[in-house]
Amino acid sequence: MPPKGERRKLQIINTAKDMFINEGFQSTHIGQVCEKLNIARGTVYQYFSNKKEILYAILDSVIEEIEDILDPDDLSEFLGHNEDPQKIKKFIHKRIAGTMSVLVNEPIVIKLIFKDIVGIDEEVAERVNISVMSLARIISAEIAELKDKKIYKDSVDPQITASMLIGGVMMIVYEYEKKKRDVQDSILIDSIADNYLSGVVR
Repeated sequence: MPPKGERRKLQIINTAKDMFINEGFQSTHIGQVCEKLNIARGTVYQYFSNKKEILYAILDSVIEEIEDILDPDDLSEFLGHNEDPQKIKKFIHKRIAGTMSVLVNEPIVIKLIFKDIVGIDEEVAERVNISVMSLARIISAEIAELKDKKIYKDSVDPQITASMLIGGVMMIVYEYEKKKRDVQDSILIDSIADNYLSGVVR
């Protein structure tokens, strides 16, 4: 897609996202998004058939970003050239912190998971569940490889550990958002990553 088209698509997503959060999903209509951006309906329909597709684009973008951060080839290559435990821990910390930053920067995803957006129907809820399961699989695969490489403890269960990490991060972000606290604080992110690593690293 040309850069101008990408910019317009992003404008539509960001405007709709704010309206979903502030006014509710059911109360937000494509026409209102158009009014806000001063564009014709046809412009939105060039990118999205309906408002659910906008919501799904947000979810897909989060998963893609996390897939990029937790690229298994990057992990394998790094581990193949490094044996220093401290360097390995720093590398893993960076990947975990990056993953958390993606979630923190898209609070709508957390709100969707906790059904904290008015007007979400069963279809949307199911799509959110699929996205969460996809995220869990990505993190679980990372944990499994680190366990196989003897970096994580033998007792670590990849699926349970991934679910606990995701659930813990989402609960913290949700609580911080409700209390209007800064969820993008790097100290918070580093603290979560350190606590997680202290429980799984050999």
